[in-house]
Amino acid sequence: MHDQERSGDVVRTSRPTPPTLKERNAVQRSVERLLDELAPEQALRRGERPALPVEPHRTPSGCILQAPAAALSVSWFADSTEDPTLGELQIVLWRGTVARRGTPRPVTGAVVAGELVLHPVDGLGESAWKASDGRVFDTEQLAAHCLAMLESLQP
Repeated sequence: MHDQERSGDVVRTSRPTPPTLKERNAVQRSVERLLDELAPEQALRRGERPALPVEPHRTPSGCILQAPAAALSVSWFADSTEDPTLGELQIVLWRGTVARRGTPRPVTGAVVAGELVLHPVDGLGESAWKASDGRVFDTEQLAAHCLAMLESLQP
């Protein structure tokens, strides 16, 4: 259906025409489902929240899951409307505490421990995610894989 181009370690699917608005919206809904599974948006509450073993932090285009010794960041980069691709999902596994906007910087910075880059592909009724190494995930499988990656760095 689509030709594949190899640029360094990244495999991109080239399409004969730019994606439709319907395709872009379907991918955006898939991104939102992934972020909702990993870091549901929290309602504002009075008082202190109890500390969780993994603290989810939502951003407009991604999320950070901060555990005591590691973190996982998920970032969605949508391509422009003229670009024939739909975008790129970057998942980065970190050792340490990730600095976030509006919070004091941690004493020691986080170090990248792993990275996974995915592109949306047509799935069976919903968007699927294809990693540069060829693995394909649906949204639920990808959320579970992200949590397993984070768990792998926990003591």
